[in-house]
Amino acid sequence: MSYTIYILVFIILLFIWSYTLVFYKDRNIEAIDSDESKCFAPKCHSMVKVHSERVDTAILQIHGFPSTPHVYEYSSDEFYKEGFDSYAFLMPGFGTSIEDFNKTNFTTWFDFQCRKYEELKQKYKNVLILGISMGGLITIKLGEKYSNTTLEPNAIISISAPIVYNSFIKDRIVTNPMFVFARIINIVNHNFKATLVSGIDSEDGNEEWTGYKGLFLKQSISLIKAEKIVRKNLNQLTCPLFSIHDTGDKTVPFKSFSIIASENKSKDYRGLVWRMGNYKHSHHVLLLYKSSRVKLSKEIITYIKEKINA
Repeated sequence: MSYTIYILVFIILLFIWSYTLVFYKDRNIEAIDSDESKCFAPKCHSMVKVHSERVDTAILQIHGFPSTPHVYEYSSDEFYKEGFDSYAFLMPGFGTSIEDFNKTNFTTWFDFQCRKYEELKQKYKNVLILGISMGGLITIKLGEKYSNTTLEPNAIISISAPIVYNSFIKDRIVTNPMFVFARIINIVNHNFKATLVSGIDSEDGNEEWTGYKGLFLKQSISLIKAEKIVRKNLNQLTCPLFSIHDTGDKTVPFKSFSIIASENKSKDYRGLVWRMGNYKHSHHVLLLYKSSRVKLSKEIITYIKEKINA
């Protein structure tokens, strides 16, 4: 009987350890850069559009997990046409190989974007940050880090940003219930059905999606832990924030938008609820889809002009 109790207690503690990510810390957190000579497809490369004559404003665009800068192909062109320099860098581990990806984590990606952002702040009068999905989470974390400092961005723009993964009781958000066991399974195997993707069977421009496909437990756990930390620090975000989310998002529940709206402390917050048509894709990567990228890019450009002319 005593052995049964011990086993039961062990199972409960193991579940708590996996679900709460208690004591979790990213490993291999040294600063690294992307090796774009190893990109598996042309669409994976960074997208940098800089005017021949000096301009005052730069937009740093941060791609998501596990995609590439190609999601910003349309918006980069539009920002450039409006007179802004546009930067969308391929993050370390993305767009090259699964082996490279396995060597990275959220800390790696965030450190990379911090360095890129600080470089831009040395060159431009105005710098704004835009991110989709995990890129949106990194964008918010950058806002938290640099708010009320000399490096504060003119504004940050988050699209479809995740701020919580599974929160059954507090928020009634269930993204994937099986991920409560992810930390346990990760002990045995990090990846499942991991492949490279350059184009998929889809619609509305989503067929252009390029990146990795499969289940990446090690990186996902790192990302989920980061969501917890970023949410906890939302009260440190005081710079202008423009948050955008589609009500039918199948990747990041729309409730994340409400949490960001209610818990951030931005001195200038704006939220935009997006409502797409009846498409079969995930309604998540809004600047990639033909049905949303034109109007949304215009909305963002209008917002950028307001912030740099304020």
